Amino acid sequence: MRKNKAKSSSSSSSCSGFLNRSFTMHAPSKVDSNNPKVHFFLKNQQSQNRAASASKVHDSMDSVKGKVKKLRSFFESGKSSSSSSNIPSPKEPAHKPCLRTTKSAISSGFINPIIRLPGTEDRIVVYLTSLRGIRRTYEDCYAVRMIFRGFRLWIDERDISMDAAYKKELQNILKVRKVTLPQVFIKGKYIGGADVIKSMFEMGELAKVLDDFPRRQPGFVCNACGDVRFVPCGNCSGSRKLFDDDEGSLKRCFECNENGLIRCPDCCD
Repeated sequence: MRKNKAKSSSSSSSCSGFLNRSFTMHAPSKVDSNNPKVHFFLKNQQSQNRAASASKVHDSMDSVKGKVKKLRSFFESGKSSSSSSNIPSPKEPAHKPCLRTTKSAISSGFINPIIRLPGTEDRIVVYLTSLRGIRRTYEDCYAVRMIFRGFRLWIDERDISMDAAYKKELQNILKVRKVTLPQVFIKGKYIGGADVIKSMFEMGELAKVLDDFPRRQPGFVCNACGDVRFVPCGNCSGSRKLFDDDEGSLKRCFECNENGLIRCPDCCD
């Protein structure tokens, strides 16, 4: 028994020794930093690594600059020659913008002197409407009417909603089928619409044009029509029909318009 135990112990010790020899990892010995040769080698290796990283950064910067130059040349080549010619050269001083006073159409003459309204050289004619179907149109007509009435002037107001003949008349003068309101004629010459009259009034040029016209008394109102410019027809009393005794039938009154109205004889003659 003792011999067997001794054999087993010897075999186990030999196996453990074999395992220890086969699986034991020997750590490398530490580098002696105090050695001058090793220190020079490490320093030289670090400097080489730094030089390599710096060269990489420099190469990457060069590649980025090359891409930027390519993009710049691409965009600069796409510009038109006209735009480049308008840019002042750095040697030549850029011209300073000078402010010029804009001349309106009235200061240099009427807007369109070719368009004229015959027989109205002594008055102001305004084509407008008194209906409120279109709010913007009514507000423009009302604004132009109030501007002229503020100068205490008599205006030949031709309301197309009261007489359809005025609309046809305006279409023939302007040579258009669809007309916008209001439209103003001064001394027989065509001026324009509400925007032109408002701008002239704000700049003070409308007052210069209207100096030749006589002024009325403040608060003056026509006693016959109340400044409506229309009164009922005296021939048919506004019914638009007359009885013919000879034929014994009703006929159309040709002295009034489609609404049985005529122009006010007191303020429109």
